[in-house]
Amino acid sequence: MSTPLFDLTLTEEQRITRESMRRLARDTLSSQARAADDSVAADPALLDAISGFGLGLMPMPEALGGVGMPRSPLSNALAVEDLAQGDMSHTLAALQPMAAVNALMDFGDEQQQERWLPALAAENFAGAAVALNEPRATFEPGAPATTANKAGDGYTLNGVKSLVPMAAQCQWFVVTAALDGDVAAFVVPADAEGLSIEPEPYMGLRSANMASLTLENVLVPAREKLPNFDLDRLLDLSRIGQCALAVGCCQALMEYSIPYVKERKAFGEPIAWRQSVAFMVANMGIEIEGMRLMMLRAASRAEQGLDFHREAYLAQLQCMEKAMEIGTNGIQLFGGAGFVRDYPLEMWYRNLRGIAVLHGSLMV
Repeated sequence: MSTPLFDLTLTEEQRITRESMRRLARDTLSSQARAADDSVAADPALLDAISGFGLGLMPMPEALGGVGMPRSPLSNALAVEDLAQGDMSHTLAALQPMAAVNALMDFGDEQQQERWLPALAAENFAGAAVALNEPRATFEPGAPATTANKAGDGYTLNGVKSLVPMAAQCQWFVVTAALDGDVAAFVVPADAEGLSIEPEPYMGLRSANMASLTLENVLVPAREKLPNFDLDRLLDLSRIGQCALAVGCCQALMEYSIPYVKERKAFGEPIAWRQSVAFMVANMGIEIEGMRLMMLRAASRAEQGLDFHREAYLAQLQCMEKAMEIGTNGIQLFGGAGFVRDYPLEMWYRNLRGIAVLHGSLMV
């Protein structure tokens, strides 16, 4: 029995795009990440720079202001990884519109796409996001506490959504809710009556400006219910995005650590000469490569139209565990210096903690 294979050879377009994104990550994002984290605010110029790559425009029909190209989950995952090497937080913030566009292209009808997508057809940042998470310890995406109830020719939504990046700048949201024993999704405009947005001071991903949405009897017309909503597909494509964020940030952490352990001396020799240090760095490289390959395998299967649920779920489990291990070891390699804010290790560690809770946040 033959096994479907995946090819890691980049196309010419992917290679050129990756070079540009890595240049932005290296020259701009990485140097601005700390200031944005301190100010708890994304830099508008950086959001515009990332939006300028047009990742959200690619699958949009030309008639709606997009490019009209087939969506590539693999190319999107590579882009997320490259940008996250510069700053995981700005990447999550700037690519929320891409996730919202992908959700509407996958699950919406033509009328919904015509109503909502043109507002995002710009090279500058224009906000929209998927609101799936909820602020409770027992949260399960398949059993949301947020409810939708039939009301005349529409629905009323009640509940609280959390961890919504760039919520204050969003024009509309894709909100999931329980409806008749199943999970449905609705397009909700940001100015809907009964919808309030409250900024939340989270431990990490601070410049992503994450907030909570409170929905109190928000009336949504029946036409805004997504007719083809598939929760599993949303979660699986988002898992790939989360993994790409983790791989990019971990790669930056390792590349930052290697010169340090070679230059830092203890007892008259570089600490890299100590086996415990050398093995820790080597294990970082091994685990990052494993995380990357699992992420790419899931993305490649999604792109080929093959079932990728198992691959995406396993990739997420691997990245949740190993990203935190790499973040912890990065701080350990720097010793006391890893605990202070002069170095980015503690910021990367805080950001990587978010990988385990970003359900549905970055659909590639």
